[in-house]
Amino acid sequence: MGESSKTLEITVISAENLSVDHNPVTENAYVTVRTESIKCCKTSMAREGGSHPSWNEKFLLEMPMHAKSINFEVQCKMSTGIVKSVGVARIAISDFLGESVPESSLQFLRYSLRNWDGGRSGIINFTARVKSPEEDLCSEEKPEKETGVKPRSCGMFENEVMGIQIGEKNAYGVVTGIPVWWNNNYRANI
Repeated sequence: MGESSKTLEITVISAENLSVDHNPVTENAYVTVRTESIKCCKTSMAREGGSHPSWNEKFLLEMPMHAKSINFEVQCKMSTGIVKSVGVARIAISDFLGESVPESSLQFLRYSLRNWDGGRSGIINFTARVKSPEEDLCSEEKPEKETGVKPRSCGMFENEVMGIQIGEKNAYGVVTGIPVWWNNNYRANI
């Protein structure tokens, strides 16, 4: 990590009401998380939970300073072996990195997923925080037991950049959502 980037700690918690072509997702769902860089992280496949899978997997993502959004794409492997996109949430970095939010504070967030036609296809629940420079940022040097972070990449998709076109070649469109703020006085039911 250099001065040209920050490190995000993202925990993919769960998803709700997942559907593909108006049919509930029954198994084999996973999430790909990507900032505006080629590198990404992918959860394991949720074999149970149906349209309400849970992962509780933590990742460290390098976020370039020029990044304006982070993408969460839920996919599922169908019984035929075909991988289908369930939906994408493109979230503005300013939603959890702003003047009113301390960078190192842990935030619990919840956003709508949209399919490639723009229709609702579920909800993604996750936490996000910026790792401070003082913290140990290299999860690969320490075992998972010590850090709680699973080093995992997108494998064969590592060099492929995926996205969703919003509007007429507008690269700044963002799927909006309502963040669920968490503090000691309010407990979100996630």
